[in-house]
Order: sequence, then C-alpha cells, then structure tokens
Amino acid sequence: MPFLLVRHVLGTRVSDSFFGTDIAYYSWELWRLFVVAPMRGYLQLTVLVVAWSHAMLGLHFWLRIRPWYARYRELALTGAVLVPVLSVLGAVEAARQVATLAADPAWRAAAFAQMRPPSPETGAMLERIGDGLLWFFAAALALVLLARVLRRVWRRRQGVIPDQLPERRLRRRHQGDERARGQPAGAHTACLDLRRARPLLDLPGAGALRPARAAAAERERAARPRPHRRDGKRAARLHAATRRRGPGDTAAAAARASSRRHDAGRLRPGQRAQVAILFADIHGFTALSEGRLPYDVVFILNRYFAAMGRAIETAGGRLDKFIGDGVMALFGVTGDAEAGCREALAAARLMSLRLVELNQSLSAELAERLRIGIGIHVGPVIVGKMGYGSATTITAIGDSVNTASRLEGLTKEYGAELVVSAEVVARAGIDLPGTRGTEIAIRGKEEKLAVVVFTSARELPEHDAVPVEA
Repeated sequence: MPFLLVRHVLGTRVSDSFFGTDIAYYSWELWRLFVVAPMRGYLQLTVLVVAWSHAMLGLHFWLRIRPWYARYRELALTGAVLVPVLSVLGAVEAARQVATLAADPAWRAAAFAQMRPPSPETGAMLERIGDGLLWFFAAALALVLLARVLRRVWRRRQGVIPDQLPERRLRRRHQGDERARGQPAGAHTACLDLRRARPLLDLPGAGALRPARAAAAERERAARPRPHRRDGKRAARLHAATRRRGPGDTAAAAARASSRRHDAGRLRPGQRAQVAILFADIHGFTALSEGRLPYDVVFILNRYFAAMGRAIETAGGRLDKFIGDGVMALFGVTGDAEAGCREALAAARLMSLRLVELNQSLSAELAERLRIGIGIHVGPVIVGKMGYGSATTITAIGDSVNTASRLEGLTKEYGAELVVSAEVVARAGIDLPGTRGTEIAIRGKEEKLAVVVFTSARELPEHDAVPVEA
C-alpha cells in the first residue's frame, strides 16, 4: 500500500500544504488520473481494492470468535464486496464524464481558471520526492529481510535455536546441520535443552530444592562408563554442552537427562511402585479464554506449559501428560518414594515461582493474572508404557492418581494454590510449623485423608525442603 499511495498523497496533500498549490480536488484529480496519466488512475483503483480487502480481512478475523457474528457473516460479506465494487464503478463513470467535458477547451479553461496547479518545477520536485520515498520503502523492506537472513546465519554459527520452532522441524534442521559439520546427531539438541533449562536453575531456591543425594547419584551414573554403541554420541553431546555452557550447569542438566533415559530403559512393561503424583490446573481458564482469538489462547497455554514443564523437569520429575489446561507429573518412578515426595514439593515451589514470572511477562495480554491449583499425593500405582503407536508413553494408573487429582480440585474450594497429602510431607521429612491441616473424605473410602493446605506454594521452605545427605 505505501508504494501505491505515495504519488497520490504527494499530488494532493503534500502539494497543497507545502508548495502552495490549490486545485478543485475531484475534477482535477479525475482529469489528471484518467486523462493525462491513465496508468496512475488504474493504480489508484488498485490501492482502493487492496486497502479495503486488508481492512475487511482484519475485521473478519477479529469478529469471527463473537457468537453473534455467524448470523450476520453472509450479510457482512455482501457489504464488504459491494462497497469497493460500487466505488470503482462510481470513479470510472465520473472519469468518463470528466474526459468528455475536458475534450472541450472552453470547459477546461473555465474549470481550471480558479486553480493553482503545480508548476513544472513543483511537479519535478514532487516526482523526485516520490522516487526517494519509493526507494526508502524498498530499502527498509530489503533491510528487514537482510536482517532476518543475518540473524539466521548468526544463530546457526552460535548454535542458538529459536524456541518457537516446532520440535519436529527443529530436530530435522539441526540434524542436518550436525551431519554437515561432521558432528553426531543430537549435539545441538542437548545444547538447546540446557539453554532452555538455565533460567530455572537460576531461580531463587532452585539449588536448595534440588535433592542432593539424587543429584550426586545422577552425576555418578552419568560418569560411569558403559559399553554401549552410543557412548561416542553421548560423549559428543556432553562435550558440545560443556563448550556452550559452564561445566557445573552442564553436568547437572546432562546428568538428569541421562538418568531419565536410563531409568526409562529399566522400566518393565508394567510394575507396581510407590510414586508421588502431581496435578496442576489453571483456575478459571474458561472465562479467561472467552473473547480471545484462538491464536492468543494457544500462545498463552504454550507459554504456561513451557514454564510448568521446565519447573517439573528441573525438580527431577517426569511430565506425564497435558490434559486441556492441566498438567500431570510423576516423581520417583524408578527411585524411592521419599525422594519423589521431596522432588514433587520442590516442583510445586518452582511452578509457583515460574507463574509469577509468567504473569509479569504476560501482564499486557492478561486482564487478570493466571492462578493455578496444585495437588500432590503419594501411594502405590501401576507404572508402565501404555498407549498405541506414537501415543505410547510412560504413565501411571491407580487409586493414588485419582486422589492426587481430587486434591488439585480441592484448591478451588480452599482458595489455595497447593493441597498436599500429609503423607507426602511426612515422607519428604519436612517440618512445616503453622501450616493449615485438615481431613477430607475420599470417594469410595471410609477413612479420611489428612492434607496440608498452602495458600501459595512459595510458602514451602526454601532451604529445609530437601535434607542434604551424604
């Protein structure tokens, strides 16, 4: 549109305001556009259609989520088509009339007698200004495109991958880069995972909440030599990660990833285990999503899932699934339940901290801040790889899973962010003086369940949440 509008704006507003011209707008413009320079008249009709179509597309995508819009969509489409068509027909008919009248020199002399049209010098000046503006717009567009190319080249050389790329496209792209450079596939993916995890490692209390015994065991497992045909690739990934990040951060994050892969390989097709289960859900998300474009809803949810997922993985948990706007995670799947309870409580605290940061970053998008409810329970479950095809994943089923989901639902009743069973607190070995305790009835059970309620998960102790053991 700027390319099509430059000449028109210069010939009307700029000419009158800065060069002292004075024209009878419609007669002069119609004569100039359709008699003197017909090609510019056709361009003027083109910009009318382009600008109007652009505006109507914007209105359509804005209004299509309104419930009432479906009833009037066909009528609105009819109006959106008729207005530019009638405008073009009116302009063409007026141009034909002016062209007929302008054929008479007497009419032209009388019609243009009171005007001060641009002089040849002014006309030449306006042409030079128009050429300069066209070159400016073209150069600005070229600079934007060049900047994108340079940014892509820089990212490839630095190994930086934008987070918004889809995972499959990201993996395919960097596998190709690694093959071209003679590196094992997965080297840059490991760097990406560590780069994504770094903000969580820097959170207040994140280091204190990390289970010391589990971290030491993971580092020992990662350092232990294993005769495996992929050892060379694993070493290359760790080497690449060490070059990109500091050795301390790399060792912890790479050890956790290696431990999760190793633990997953140790799982039998189905086994019973004592596991800590965490459920989290956004309070009032239905009301939050009403009146928003689908893209905006997906954008907010993906930001939320990324923040919560990284908090869970940093604490040592395993993401089980996303259900709507809810999250399910497992802790201590292949370890002991006590460590799983400590990791689950650490994850809850990190999730609360990450939610504060997320609300700050989305303050311009959200009228009200996001609020979540978290429920944690520990108990016997059946763990195994379940599903079909690409949807197969490690998950847990059992009464303890239902109880954790029930605790998450209680957060709305208590107006709290975290409801955790007393057994989780006891197994984690945490002293929580002054916290709210109560008992709830569980469907299908005679005995009541003792729970602890936290208004905010950030109330969990920062330093004493995870005992340090040798």
